[in-house]
Amino acid sequence: MKTVIFLGLLAVACAAPQGPANEPIPIVRQESQINPDGSYQYSYETGNGIVAQEQGELKNVGAEEPAIQVQGQFQYPSDDGGNIQLTYIANENGYQPQGAHLPTPPPIPEAIQRALDYLATAPPQPENRK
Repeated sequence: MKTVIFLGLLAVACAAPQGPANEPIPIVRQESQINPDGSYQYSYETGNGIVAQEQGELKNVGAEEPAIQVQGQFQYPSDDGGNIQLTYIANENGYQPQGAHLPTPPPIPEAIQRALDYLATAPPQPENRK
């Protein structure tokens, strides 16, 4: 039994975040709250500049399958000395991240945009049923 406990503590020590020269990175701030209604929130900050926070709550609680809605953000120092920041929402529409560092799609060509605009205002066409 003592061997199992020792191995567990050894695994935790090896898995702890490491900084330069394998020094542990301190947790500067940490808060967490879990509520009986299923909502929660947490936040933390580490000694190497990582900051994160998140809130979540159940939506449509009376429905057969309640959904959870989550929103949060995190940031960390980049290799070039800047700061990477990401905000996100996750709900029935999926995971929706936003951040200046994320790639963006190219703009829609003008001719295609005109066609899409026309189709959006065109009257509905009768369906061909077979």
